[in-house]
Amino acid sequence: MLVNYHGNGPYCASDAITMMIGSASPGAAALEVLSGSPFGLSIQSTGMVDQDLPFFCAKEWLPPDGIANSLSLLGWTFDQNGGSREEAMAILRRATPEQPVLAGPVEMGLLPHHPGLGQPIGADHHLVVFGFDGDLILMHDPHGYPFATVPTEAFLTAWEADTVGYPVQPYTTRTNFRRLREIDLATALRQSVPTAIRLLDGPDSANSAERLAAMVESGLTRMQHKYLVEYQISGGTMRLSDAASLFARIGCTAAARIMEYQARLIGSLQLPLVTGDTATAAATFRALAPTYAQLRLALLQTAGLTYGLPD
Repeated sequence: MLVNYHGNGPYCASDAITMMIGSASPGAAALEVLSGSPFGLSIQSTGMVDQDLPFFCAKEWLPPDGIANSLSLLGWTFDQNGGSREEAMAILRRATPEQPVLAGPVEMGLLPHHPGLGQPIGADHHLVVFGFDGDLILMHDPHGYPFATVPTEAFLTAWEADTVGYPVQPYTTRTNFRRLREIDLATALRQSVPTAIRLLDGPDSANSAERLAAMVESGLTRMQHKYLVEYQISGGTMRLSDAASLFARIGCTAAARIMEYQARLIGSLQLPLVTGDTATAAATFRALAPTYAQLRLALLQTAGLTYGLPD
């Protein structure tokens, strides 16, 4: 039985998880929100780009933690291995459509089936492997490439992940996804609030927004511009829009309104950044800056917490 494909690009890990657990998944949007990725803004350097890049997530948020968090909140666990090329290949060789392997992170820029890349870009990516055809690895790529094939050596080179912008073991696999207890999505969302509050703590997100406004005014580098208009704006807007919808569903209406406003601001950055309207883009980043503290306070109030200290 073939693995049912899911994919839209910015949600690669969550789409990969959805492929791994099938109909039990609440959907990639819910997994992304539960991961904690929508909460914050940061400027970071990656493993291979000697410059600061914008990310619509908190500096403390890392994709491996997000994967573990979203699944744990829903009552799931999995087996994780990494570090050994030989062990990783042995795990991949056992992959079937019935028992696929979540492989990643890999360096997206080194995947030869992605057009126009061919070199490291510091971007992490996750893939679902379900077999081999000779020297070709058979997989679903959530970036919009179902039933993709990649030569084994090229895959292994990308899978070293030494240019990804956060510390990871090479050749990481996740297998044997299994549910330990039934937890409904509404409960999982409520239980995710403390993590969201923690990620929004402090002035880092607001400072990053102000700094990005100044960077836009002084001139973004080619890579900074590329990250924003080709990935970060769309991904950041999607995550906040999904978070607003899901949190409204569980009664967190004040927080949901702020997240919808953030989504509108971030989505509106695409046109001015592409067309070179730096004044509008800078003003939008400055309007975004105070919303992170506002969102944290709304989440604290909704959760019935005293500012900064849980009951």
